[in-house]
Amino acid sequence: MVRLNITLPDDLGKELKKVSNRSRFISQVLREKLEREKRQRLDKLLIEGYQHIREEDRTLDKEWSKATLKDWR
Repeated sequence: MVRLNITLPDDLGKELKKVSNRSRFISQVLREKLEREKRQRLDKLLIEGYQHIREEDRTLDKEWSKATLKDWR
């Protein structure tokens, strides 16, 4: 466990005082936020990867279509 001293805006501090187990609440919220950001980064990487593969597929399709059409004529 790590003990932290953090500063929050007044409105968040007032809301947090209403929570019974603040440490557990903050840990859970922070974990969810970090997981969401990690998922967003992975989604971005997947999108970039799929776009790259799509470009490669288009190039291969063009090459193969020339070869197959040439043989059929």
